[in-house]
Amino acid sequence: MTSPSSSVQEARKALGQRLREIRSEAGLSKRALAALLGWHESKCSRFESGTRAPSEPDLRSWASACGAAGAAEDLVSTARGIDGMYVDWRRMERSGLKRAQESVLPLWERTQRFRIYSHALIPGPVQTSSYINALLTSIQNRRGLINDVPEAVKIRVDKQEIVYGNHRFAILLEESALRKRIGGTDVLAGQLGYLLSAAALPSVSIGIIPEDADRSGLWPVENFFLFDDHTVNVELVSAHLTITQRHEIALYAQAFTDLTDLAVYGVPARELITAAIDSLG
Repeated sequence: MTSPSSSVQEARKALGQRLREIRSEAGLSKRALAALLGWHESKCSRFESGTRAPSEPDLRSWASACGAAGAAEDLVSTARGIDGMYVDWRRMERSGLKRAQESVLPLWERTQRFRIYSHALIPGPVQTSSYINALLTSIQNRRGLINDVPEAVKIRVDKQEIVYGNHRFAILLEESALRKRIGGTDVLAGQLGYLLSAAALPSVSIGIIPEDADRSGLWPVENFFLFDDHTVNVELVSAHLTITQRHEIALYAQAFTDLTDLAVYGVPARELITAAIDSLG
């Protein structure tokens, strides 16, 4: 896997390459462009190398000085997309958990094929309301957010309706995820019981990677959601990462395929889930 911020850096480099092309097409050196804009030449160099993110006024000024004012809005749109790739939780959740849940609805609605891997938690599409409530309450308390947990829970539960539509869900769980006591024994028991039911849905495939699986080739990685073949979401301790670079998406798709080879399905998977329930006493 690449580092969490590599997608952002790659995207900034691509934007820098586009700025270089616009400048070159205008027949301007970096020094000449900097003089027109009243900047130090190093500012142009940092923008073109991707080591510094240009502001929206910077991009509009660049396009105008190069006689390419028509490209300004496209550059700004690209920069806004990059800015949204790595979003720290404080920024994403500053308006509350309800808004954070709503923000991903368009992506969920347009996705047909979901591939989800989790080593720590039962993922959103197959969570019970009690499990969701325990998770979001913990997040709300830990991050000191406004208390809109009931509203956020409802949004997430409503979002699960797509499980019963034409979307397809391939979910891979490490066996350890079945034993994390989120919300306590009763909540987890109910969650695992629901997981057994969800596994029977025609749109859902659930694989469990046993704890004793040979991990010589691929050890547990970060939790991730793969939306069709265009977007990957990764939840980090500090931020929410959105990956759109094709070569990185391909790495996650391959990781999912490799992890699939380690998983068990059907009766063996149900036996692991049932064993986790039994272990709760």
